[in-house]
Amino acid sequence: MPAMDASELRRERTQNLWVSLQRKLPPLAKAATMDAGSEVPFERIGGLAAAKDELLTYACAATHPEVYERWGTFPPSALLLLGQRGSGKTLLAHALATRTETGFLSISVPHLVIELLRSGGRLSEWTPTFTQSLAEMPPVTVFFNELEFTQTEEMGGRRTDLPQGPVMDFLLEFIDQTIALKTTLVVGATSHPETLRQAFVMPGRFERVVEVNPIFPDDIVMALQIHATDAEKRAGHPLFDSVDWAAVVRQYREPAPGDWVRLMHATLRRKARFEAAGETVKLATTQDLMDEVDRARKARTRLPSAGGGIYL
Repeated sequence: MPAMDASELRRERTQNLWVSLQRKLPPLAKAATMDAGSEVPFERIGGLAAAKDELLTYACAATHPEVYERWGTFPPSALLLLGQRGSGKTLLAHALATRTETGFLSISVPHLVIELLRSGGRLSEWTPTFTQSLAEMPPVTVFFNELEFTQTEEMGGRRTDLPQGPVMDFLLEFIDQTIALKTTLVVGATSHPETLRQAFVMPGRFERVVEVNPIFPDDIVMALQIHATDAEKRAGHPLFDSVDWAAVVRQYREPAPGDWVRLMHATLRRKARFEAAGETVKLATTQDLMDEVDRARKARTRLPSAGGGIYL
């Protein structure tokens, strides 16, 4: 058996230590996922040029620290991504981990709070156990997703019944100790900046704020073209017939990039169903996609609220 290279050894060690941490803190394991070998390049993200530039600048802290020193500066303690659900915040954080060749630990803050309240655990033991395990790992990008935990779909919408004082005390200590580790890059995100607590953006925490705001329609068209190409690679043959992506996107402004990717796949699933029924099926056209958008628009009007999809 050939010997593993340095990157494979790093991934294996990261994964083994993560499994060990999951055993020590089961509630955390339910709210977090680890990708020890992130493979999401920035090129896989459609548009978002300004946000990409911010993430690439932050990546230099890990890839070229000597350059920061030559310019007499230092990286921000952590980044905070602001944008609607489905705009690409998670994808950007994942791409940061890929560029810096670090593991990618994604923590859903609302789920963490839920598990925290369910467990009734001794909070004073969580943070040192977590940070000690992180310190033993190879470098990791830690993504705190949806810091505005009281106002998310995971919590059933706006929640005023939570013990916010103790929860905030725990979260701030948890985040501060994570940022303090020299081997971590830390990124936070929220889709509710209007109610985000000021404590999160104090100096030494998420002090660099980055807008993740897709340009309509160009960034969405770029995202759809990337995912359409991916779908054709998976299928091993063409799936689309000279689609006018811009014309499709311009008929509906509301969806985030993640929603659009879902609509594209809904069109392909409909084609697959017809083929399974024995019908003759042609390549997906502009009209096929427009019909799917029309169906989605009508369905959306029946919902009390509609957040964006996940841009994967």
